[in-house]
Parts: sequence; structure tokens; C-alpha cells
Amino acid sequence: MVAYYKALYEQAELDKHSVVVSHAAGVDLGIIDIADAQQGVSAILTILVSNSTSRVVIRAVEAFTTSSRTVSPLIANIPLGSALTILTYGQPFFLPIVFRHNNIGDYQGYVGITFEDAINRQFVIIRQLKVVVGDPADYELLQPRIPYRKRLRVQGREDLAAEPGIVPKLMTLPWVRRLPEAPVPKALKMLLKKRPEDDTLETLRTTWMPQALIQQSHKKFFERLLWMEETEIERRLRAYDMADVRFKAERVYYTLIVPGLAEKRPSVIEGDRINAQRVGVNDDRTFEGCVHIVRQDDHDSLNGQASGTVLFPETSDTSPHIVDGTIDPSTLLNPLVADNPEQVRAINNIAQLHPDCAPYIVFGPPGTGKTSTIVEAILQVLDRHKDARILACAPSNSAADEILRRLSPRLNKSLMFRFNAVSRQHVTIPKDLLQYCYALQGIFAIPSTERLHKTRAMVSTCVSAAFAYGIGLEPGYFTHIFVDEAAQATEPEVMVAVKRMTTASTRVVLSGDPKQLGPIIVSNFARELGLGKSYLERLMERPVYTDLSVRQRTITKLLRNYRSHEAILTFPNARFYDNELQRCGSPSVINSYVGSPILANPRFPVVFHAITSIDNREASSPSYFNIGQVTLVKDYVTKLLQRGTNIGIVTPYYAQTKKIRKALERITCETTVGTVEAFQGTERRVIIISTVRSTRELLVHDIKHALGFVTNPRRFNVAVTRAQALLIVIGDPSVLSLDPLWRGFMNYVFINGGWKGDAPAWDTSAPVDDTGDYVQEVLEAAMQDINEFARKMEGLSLEDDGEDGGAGDDRPWREVE
Repeated sequence: MVAYYKALYEQAELDKHSVVVSHAAGVDLGIIDIADAQQGVSAILTILVSNSTSRVVIRAVEAFTTSSRTVSPLIANIPLGSALTILTYGQPFFLPIVFRHNNIGDYQGYVGITFEDAINRQFVIIRQLKVVVGDPADYELLQPRIPYRKRLRVQGREDLAAEPGIVPKLMTLPWVRRLPEAPVPKALKMLLKKRPEDDTLETLRTTWMPQALIQQSHKKFFERLLWMEETEIERRLRAYDMADVRFKAERVYYTLIVPGLAEKRPSVIEGDRINAQRVGVNDDRTFEGCVHIVRQDDHDSLNGQASGTVLFPETSDTSPHIVDGTIDPSTLLNPLVADNPEQVRAINNIAQLHPDCAPYIVFGPPGTGKTSTIVEAILQVLDRHKDARILACAPSNSAADEILRRLSPRLNKSLMFRFNAVSRQHVTIPKDLLQYCYALQGIFAIPSTERLHKTRAMVSTCVSAAFAYGIGLEPGYFTHIFVDEAAQATEPEVMVAVKRMTTASTRVVLSGDPKQLGPIIVSNFARELGLGKSYLERLMERPVYTDLSVRQRTITKLLRNYRSHEAILTFPNARFYDNELQRCGSPSVINSYVGSPILANPRFPVVFHAITSIDNREASSPSYFNIGQVTLVKDYVTKLLQRGTNIGIVTPYYAQTKKIRKALERITCETTVGTVEAFQGTERRVIIISTVRSTRELLVHDIKHALGFVTNPRRFNVAVTRAQALLIVIGDPSVLSLDPLWRGFMNYVFINGGWKGDAPAWDTSAPVDDTGDYVQEVLEAAMQDINEFARKMEGLSLEDDGEDGGAGDDRPWREVE
């Protein structure tokens, strides 16, 4: 059917029966600004009769699109005088076409002209029309300078002997103990290279993975998953191999420009090893180099000490001494916590944890004060237990720095130490926190054992927490281990901090939200087989955290949201948190945009701005950007800055962050632009989300994949819950509506009057089926449009072309970042 449609369309484009219509390649009105689009931009189609004996009459002129369900009507006005419908040989007929529209975006459509000849035979000639409504300066500034071209894999030899390089002096304090090596078995590597993937996944499940995750199989289970992840990471790194490159000598170093380094594609840090092979030289050697400096434009063994209480707690493993309400709220160091019963309960329970009890969990939905609760709990533990020693971890440096920042007013540098990986650059840590770090010769290091023993709290990332074991601290040294944002870490990451350093006397506290961002897993196999489930999420599924008779002593869910306006909170509250969250934000903050002219509904501070504009890529970067959406973002920021508010711009693609920053250079340097991951744990008065993805390929079978990772529910949850007073989402509804979660959100905004741009093409009052196949719905709608077009064409006289013109098979185009 697709090939038949293409053949019909190609035939309809042809001049025929002595009638010639200008612009055979179509009418491209180019890029026009919104003011011109609102007034109307015109083009002229010239129609000529090339045969003096022909008598031809124009019967109808109409504008239509390939799918009226997904592209707004293009032509607002096509004037046609009835007295001029008879065409005369030798006299050109000028048909004016006027485009008018009130919204920014990319629009395309067609003008169909129906003719009738002397024997009453009707035929049609169509012309494609294209126009972009936007800021011409933005398109000039942000257009791809180098066309996107998929990176070609370089074929290097892996069997050559390596000449060792000079290892940079990164460690200033040698490890006392080292973790054992854990090389990937060759048989597993060979299996992971096999295809199809479905067969490989089943083989991995049945022959490599333990039948169940239990105490005895814990090490084997995660060891196998980490091998899969490591193999996939290595495979992806090989995609960044470079051919025919030249090193430049700089003093004692050799430098190399690595495209994509600023995007961490690939990710390179000091201490990494790079292999080089000579080109055009008969040399059977690989030269190994070590990275000493990075300038910007081995998994751990799971052997350890952790008990079953930490890994697989039972309902009998609850602390017997916990009594709610024993903390005097007046003794809390953070007075804002005193009026929150859930926070007080969590702090009280943590302060009373008994040795060898189940890990305590603080389940903290967005804006409920999770990190504030953990910081207060740490301070209360240190105050109540004079022999307490704390290890506080988080999956990322930014999250660990936040713990450090909040503890710093109460703990001086003699009582608290921030361990940083030797590869971390000094510029990435806030200046006021550097006093808690230790460095030698500009490299982060570890102070003397004597100084360490004087500290009562140490802060690091989860993976870097291996330093405690490496420098010889004994298991049980820390009385309490806290892991904040634990839902973002894989279980092996948390085990780096926990498994080697715990004994029966160690209390473990986890905080996080399994409904927000989870671990980033590269290997599809490892994700499917369980590596994508965090330690926090796995524990929360155990009876000790779900049984009402004991859960009061093992988990606290924070319920009071201090961040967002009710309109911003309502949808994620219903979708992810069973409507349990209570709006408690400061009215002066959360209501600060009620009544703003920016809103579509002055009482509803949520906007969905619909736009259809092309997404693009450039050079060899797989990351997408969308210039039309950048223009809309810039317009909103320009208006918002008149009130001097703090704005965060969230987008799922790194390339879009770069384009937005470039467009805003002359407007502001205060606005924060970043991917979703950069915003977890933060908030802004205003959040603007640019979803980027947009597509016109309605006939592509794999249209669902065009959404990329925009459809990840956890990313969605994080993105829409960062805003305090105003949330603006910019996206292509025809693409986003393929996903039930996004469709439900857009329905919510539309019903409450927050919609801008072209109206939705679906019934917004119809219940959303979370298991519904909206991809199939769109494809069926597209087929209806094809059938309608085919019936229209078949009703007219078309010359038989015989072949389909090489339309070929309509194969899917898979796009992955």
C-alpha cells in the first residue's frame, strides 16, 4: 500500500494533458518570522497550456496535507476568481497561494489543482509546499555546520603486543589492600557478540545467571551482570576509535584532539590507557599511552563482609528499640524539620537504630526534604553517639557535594573529610567546600591515618568509597553508612561502600526515590537480567518494608511537598505517588506566576506549547537538537527575564543543551541549561522542558523508536517535578502522544486550559490506556489518510505509469542515542 501511495503521489506531481504548472520541485517559502506568518506570505504558481488545441478549465483548488491528524493545515487562503478558471493557450494563469499561521514550527502540505479538459476528463496536478516559521537568525546560528554522518568503526588489531606507557603519578597514598582482578570470561564475551539478541538473552538467563538472587548467589549474580555491562561499555568505546590521526608534541606530552570529548563521547579521565598503532608501517606493536591531562571545548570484586541482614533483611531484622516521638523537636538543628511528622519519625528511628538490623529507608518523593532529613539524621547520630563514625555516600559527585554543603555549617574540616577520586578536576568542586578536601601537588589525595581517625564523618561517591578498604580501615570502622540518592545507583555501586566495610554492628541508611532516575545501564542484557534495579528498589519489595506490622520501624515515606504549585504537582502525584503528596510550598513562591500573561490559563501555571519542527544531528554526534524548539525556549526566557526569575531549562539531549546555551548567550548567562540527570535533586522557580524529538515519517514502521528516551517514565517524573511556580513544556504532540504517559499529561494540560499552539489531534477526554498501542493507532490513521488520498486520485484520470517508480520497500529507520 505504501508503494502504491508513493506511485500515486509521484504521478500526481507530473504535468499532464498539455498543462504545465511551475515549481515542479515544490514551493519552499523558506524560513519566515512569526510576524510575517501572521500577516501572510504568498507565492505564485504559474499555469500554462502547451497545446493550442487544448481546452482546459480549472475546476477546483484545495490545500491538504499527508496527514491532517498530525500536521496543521498549511494554506489559509487560496483565492481563485471564477471568471479566470478557463485557461488559454499562450496566456499564463497566475495562481496566488497565501500561507498564514500564528505558531512557530515547520509546516508542509500540498496544493492540488483539479483540471477538466474538452472531453470532460478530470485530472489533478499537485505541488508540495514547505515553510518554516521561526527566527531566521536562529537557524543561521544553529544549523548543522557539518552534516550528520554515522561514525564508521575503525578496524584495529587486538592481538598485538603492547609497549607500556608512563603511568601518571595519581596516587599520593598507596593502597594497603587491593581488590582482586575480575576478567570477563572469553566464553561470555563470545556469546555477547552473537545475534539475534533474543536468543542470546535466553541463553544468558538459563546458562550464566543463577536461578534466584539469594544470599548464596549474590556475588555470582552481580558479577555476571557486571561482566555483561563491562563488555558492552568496551564495545561502545571501540566505536570511538580514530584512524589516520596525528599526535602533537607539547613539552613532555603528546596531545590528541578527540571529537565529542566535551559531550563525554567518549568519556576520558586522567589515568585511562590509550593504545595506538602505526599506520602504513610494518610494525606488529601497540603503543600504550596513559592520559595525564584532559582539557575540555575495572569493576570491584563483590567478595565481602556484608551479612544477610544487609543484603536480604527479613521481618525479624527490625530494630527493637525504636519508639516514635522520643526526639524533642526543639533539639533539631534544622527548625524547618520540626513541623514535619514524617521527617521527625525518620530522624528518630535512624538515631535509635540497633546493631544488626535491616537497612533503614527514607523514601523521598520530589520536594519532600529527603536530603534535609538525612543530613539532620547524621547530625543527630553524631550528637547522641559520641563514638559514632559516619560514611556518607551518593552516586554522583554533585549529590555527594550537596551532603557536604549541608553538613558544613555544623562540622568543621577537622571533623569531616571529603574524599575525591584522583581524576577529579578541582574546578568541579565548589570553592567553599575545598577546605574539606585534601590534595598534594594539585592532585586530590588522602590525608594521614592520624588525621582520618580524628574525623567523625567522611563523604564520597559510592564507587570512590572503596578508598576506605584500600587504605586499610577495618570492617566495622564506620558505625553508620548513609547512601543518599540510592535509587540512582546500581546495587554493585552501593556494595562498594557497604559490602567490604560492614559488620553486624554497622547501621545502613538508604534514601531515595525509585520513581525518579534509576541507574544508567549500557548493556541491554544486563538491564533485562536485573542490573537496572537498584539496591533500594529491590529492598523495598521485601516484606520487611511492605508488611504493615513492621514497616514503621524500617521505612518512612515523606509526604509533604515543599516545592511545587498544586497544578504542577497534581499529575505526577496521581501517576507516581498514589495522590499521597501534600502541597506545602510557600504561597509567595508557588503562586508567583498565577495571573501571568505567559499562561494560557491565568489560574493554571502549567503550559504545553505544541510545535512541529524538525530535529537534527550533526557531524558524528548521535545527539539530537531542534532549532524550532530552541527559538521557542529563547522567546519564553526573554519574556521571563523581565521579572528576574531563576529559570532551569531541561532537555534530554546534550546537543540541544549546547544549542540553547548558544542561542541565549546574548540574553542571559544566569539560566541553567542541562539534561534531566543534571536537575535531579534541584529546583527552579521556572522550568522549561524541550523534548526535542519530532518526526514526519508517519509511514515508518518503527515510529515508536523516534521518541528515543523521552518516554522513560522516571525521566519524565524528574523533569516535570523540578518547577516551583511555572512549568512550560515544549514538544511535538503528534510524537509524544504515542506514549501513554505523555498523552495523559497533555490531556491534563489541555483540559485545564494550559495548551498553546495547534490543538491535539486526538480525543483528550478519552481515558488513556497505559497498555494501549498508540503507535498502531497513528499508523492506522496514516493508512486511512493514504486510502483517502488514493480514492481521490483514483477518481481522477491518471496516466498508467506501469511501474512503481522504484518506490521500494519502506524500511524502518532506527535512531538511537
